[in-house]
Amino acid sequence: MMDTPWRSILGSRVDGIDYGSAIENIIDWARKGESRYLCAATVHMIMEAFDDKVYRDMLNSADLVVPDGMPLVWMLQAEGLRGQGRVYGPNLTLVLCEAAEREGIPVAFYGGSQETLQRLIVNMKSRFPSLPIVHASSPPFASALDQDLSDVRPLAASGARILFVGLGCPKQERWMARRKGHLPMAMVGVGAAFDFHAGTLRQAPPWVQQIGMEWCFRLLMEPSRLWKRYLKQNPRFLFHAFLQLTRLQRWAIHDLAPLSPAKQESSSRLTK
Repeated sequence: MMDTPWRSILGSRVDGIDYGSAIENIIDWARKGESRYLCAATVHMIMEAFDDKVYRDMLNSADLVVPDGMPLVWMLQAEGLRGQGRVYGPNLTLVLCEAAEREGIPVAFYGGSQETLQRLIVNMKSRFPSLPIVHASSPPFASALDQDLSDVRPLAASGARILFVGLGCPKQERWMARRKGHLPMAMVGVGAAFDFHAGTLRQAPPWVQQIGMEWCFRLLMEPSRLWKRYLKQNPRFLFHAFLQLTRLQRWAIHDLAPLSPAKQESSSRLTK
């Protein structure tokens, strides 16, 4: 993996990377059959990690953590990565499928409801007719985090080298972390991308996304499911982000989770 700049956001590592470099890494892992996982970080994910050390360790141990949410992009820019842009999970899904189709790399989809998954596969085959989709499964809700890893065998047997995981945060990050080393493929957690590309959930207009108000649009679309999350997490994120940016509080990665040697070298920039 190429050397990638990163910053701590409330104690969670977020990489300063663009679509092109992210795709290059994932395709390289896929070609080699390496067991890796990528997280698309949002405010929700950062706050889940802030409150749960085990989950934070899983996030900090990911092979890539891309800035999906605009507030995280702004945080990276404020922390010195001036040209940082957004790496939006649903867009990453499409760009990666295009690259996999071009390279002939087999892909699989795991997560979502059966109806969503069926619509997703139809739409993906229509958009990428030569993309080798070798597996798609919708796990029962209760079994999504089985400790016996019973879902590993059919996924490994499929021959997939890129696995899109759409279980939602924080479930999909836990799922990927526990299966690293068991699946010879790059696992890419993309959350609501399954619903968006299946057409079962509307995406926010681009201008709404750019001003960081996608959460508001999604709240209007799914008020009963999301209001507690946003009411709890968003104000707390703003408060702790203010503390970090004003240097009243710092959260250093090396104080929270073990890192690979490459990441440890970079951690000297961040002191508590």
